[in-house]
Amino acid sequence: MPNKRVELQKQIHEWISLHREEGTDFLQKLVRIPSTQGNEQKAQFLIADKLLELALDVDLWEPDGEALASHKYFCSPRNQFIGSPNVVGVLKGIGGGRSLLLNGHMDVVPEGNRAQWHDDPFSGHVVDGKLYGRGATDMKGGNVSLLMAIEAVQSLGIKLKGDIIFESVIEEESGGAGTLAAIVKGYKADAALIPEPTNMRIFPKQQGSMWFRIEVKGRSAHGGTRYEGVSAIEKSMIVIQHIRELEEERNARITDPLYANNPIPIPINIGVIQGGNWPSSVADTVKLEGRMGVAPEETLDVAKEEMRQWMVRLSEKDPWFEAHPPSVEWFGAQWVPGSVDPEHALMQVLMQQFRAVKQEEPVIEASPWGTDGGLLTQIGETPCVVFGPGITQVAHYPNEHIVLEHVFEAAEIIALTILQWCGWEGMEANIHKKHL
Repeated sequence: MPNKRVELQKQIHEWISLHREEGTDFLQKLVRIPSTQGNEQKAQFLIADKLLELALDVDLWEPDGEALASHKYFCSPRNQFIGSPNVVGVLKGIGGGRSLLLNGHMDVVPEGNRAQWHDDPFSGHVVDGKLYGRGATDMKGGNVSLLMAIEAVQSLGIKLKGDIIFESVIEEESGGAGTLAAIVKGYKADAALIPEPTNMRIFPKQQGSMWFRIEVKGRSAHGGTRYEGVSAIEKSMIVIQHIRELEEERNARITDPLYANNPIPIPINIGVIQGGNWPSSVADTVKLEGRMGVAPEETLDVAKEEMRQWMVRLSEKDPWFEAHPPSVEWFGAQWVPGSVDPEHALMQVLMQQFRAVKQEEPVIEASPWGTDGGLLTQIGETPCVVFGPGITQVAHYPNEHIVLEHVFEAAEIIALTILQWCGWEGMEANIHKKHL
């Protein structure tokens, strides 16, 4: 049996090496489709056609926004998804193995200021082994790794024991409504893998996050007698400092070694400040909007309550806030945190296959950002690990790109992970257990 595994690994490597050009071409086709929110359909149809070509059972549907709206974890700036379908492909196993869900998102953020790009933001051009374009890293490159992994396994001519569920979802960039819709529809597995751009690191834990809005109150007056008013702008400075102290306190509690390389594991960021309406008037209102990080083992509700209690303490710093407490509103996007034990069986299999392909030890860390993995782990009861090609430092940036070599390496690692996790016909049960 060990010899059989070595033989299969060699065949996987050879298949991916021979099909790099096809993988690159397919990634170019995806990147050249600007699948921003509301424009995902063309790219999803391309994915569906590929899944049909691979003889998977394909399910393509537009999520029901009205039905999802009542779900506690539904989050989206829209309530209709016409022209924005999810795509799921299922490769049924023969039974007796464990199922694996492979999840990737097709939505991409807007390209931003085109003047900051060296080329068309959706060019898909390849230069020095890097493929350029919005979504190349986040995360169409990872999606192609998944598809190549599935096809490589199929090329072996063996029968998997466990099911493979491939998901290409919408709405990840807005909080995960696409993945939530797939969960509600019943797609679950024994474990899941998301190939977000981790720079080939393995993330068993992902922080969550949520957006907040704080209204700081003042009292208007003429600018010539500003001392008769109360500036909401000046009071907002106290609020911002108070929030910074909350960030420090929350992060001081985090001792998880997986965050050792992250200076602020769960940041609280103020991204918007709006206040006042006339230069010669004392501002009576300031609006602050920001993002609050949530620890992997924490819940969104617990984090919200800590923020609420913290804001009550503002009156200890300035008596103005006792009679005029700032209001806190939670709005817009949120990402559910997720945590999988680093000793989880999928982690062990993935690490083994990483070593086999890369001939080095994998880096195990906690994610500095949210993914749909929290929804899969917490709501879908499908423990999720995040691992993929691409780096965060170019996602959402001008001149986004991905190193093609990493796409193919990730595909090989994921293909071997599928084999070891799901098992195949003829794989001895005792050997299977030993390596899982």
